[in-house]
Amino acid sequence: MKPGCRILVVDDEPNIRRLLEATLSRVGYEVDTAPDGETGLRQFTESPPDLVLMDLRMPGLNGLETLREMRTLHAEAQVILMTAYASVETAVEALRNGAFDYIVKPFDLDEVTMLIERALQVRRMTQDINLLHRELSNSFQWGHFLTHSPRMMELCRDTARIAQSMASVLISGESGTGKELIARAIHYNSRRATGPMVKINCGALPETLLESELFGHERGAFTGAHTRRAGIFERASGGTVFLDEVGEMSPALQVKLLRILQEREFERIGGIATIKADVRVIAATNRDLQQMVREERFRCDLYYRLNVIHLQTLPLRERPEDIALLADHFLQKFCAENNKDIAGIDSRALALLRRHGWPGNVRELANAMERAVIMSLGAMIFPEDLPEAVMRPIDQDAPRAAPPGMDGVMDGNPTGRTLKENLKDYERELIRQMLRYCDGNRIQTARELGISRRSLMYKLQEYRLD
Repeated sequence: MKPGCRILVVDDEPNIRRLLEATLSRVGYEVDTAPDGETGLRQFTESPPDLVLMDLRMPGLNGLETLREMRTLHAEAQVILMTAYASVETAVEALRNGAFDYIVKPFDLDEVTMLIERALQVRRMTQDINLLHRELSNSFQWGHFLTHSPRMMELCRDTARIAQSMASVLISGESGTGKELIARAIHYNSRRATGPMVKINCGALPETLLESELFGHERGAFTGAHTRRAGIFERASGGTVFLDEVGEMSPALQVKLLRILQEREFERIGGIATIKADVRVIAATNRDLQQMVREERFRCDLYYRLNVIHLQTLPLRERPEDIALLADHFLQKFCAENNKDIAGIDSRALALLRRHGWPGNVRELANAMERAVIMSLGAMIFPEDLPEAVMRPIDQDAPRAAPPGMDGVMDGNPTGRTLKENLKDYERELIRQMLRYCDGNRIQTARELGISRRSLMYKLQEYRLD
């Protein structure tokens, strides 16, 4: 039995409606039926089902038009279209408009049941992912660090130990390596977790505004100060202050920050009352503060006050074993956000991700995967879905060395065709021959090729093999 799973069957043929209702009810689904698109849309609006099984060609509102309306009302709706007039263009149009899949009449009832189960499974997975992201936004646990890297695991263990102390922490590392993630982990797993965590980017504000944001001001302290304002050291009382890009702070503000770390007190701008600073300070920087101290651009005493405990994040290029793991995480995340159903990452695309140098680190990888999800038209992420920077060779101007045993062969490219073009030719011919072998049966062809039928539909259109 499938308790709670409701299916809406929309078809203008009474026999089809009765057959599907009887079959699916026997399996354990609750089934509603509608004789046309208008009635189906009305029933869908009044009581949204878990899945819709709908004919493509109906009088009045046809299947594609009804599909668009349903997806507008409920973006997560799973819709399977039925058609007796299948073509590649029709199938691709249905999939582009948000259909989970399509099935050709006359159909096999076992195939229909299996397809419905798969669609409902995808729906449950999407709901679970959405729930997970809602939970992640409200909590923070060590398990949220995604890594296979032994060095990153050691960093996580160090961070867990540090969280229980009250010491100041300095986190160094390149942009996009998760410095703020570590700061949040320290706060939410410390004795100050119930207090606020207030963060500020010291490089994003001019000096006067940054001073006001840090320490607050009294009314009339300067032009435009119409009311008293508490700074982040006051607002974060009992919690944590996260100073991002602390290396950008001016010498004058460095002196005031040093006083807070030493004396645990400060005054608002224009004020005389001394305020106690009950905060833990975590600072982060992508600059070499030791070098800045030697160059007298950062106070030595402040550096040692901030650097009671030092953590160094790893760039993504030094943890290549995490690229596939993180790419898959971002794939699921952005599929849920964009209501996409993408099964995974093609091996060629994954090879490109692993080869790329990732100067922007995890943040760049996240952006690349978000773009790939948005641009993808198939059931997999393919190389052409990735950003141009990821698809480019690492150094296009560098001389090409011949692989071992290939000396004398790499003297040029006699065909003038790229590897990608040759691979496409091979793929086109392989699909054409497999279609012929399977007598045009696309389900069997997809199964033999080891790809989904959705992917096969896109390839047939791309290579004009219909």
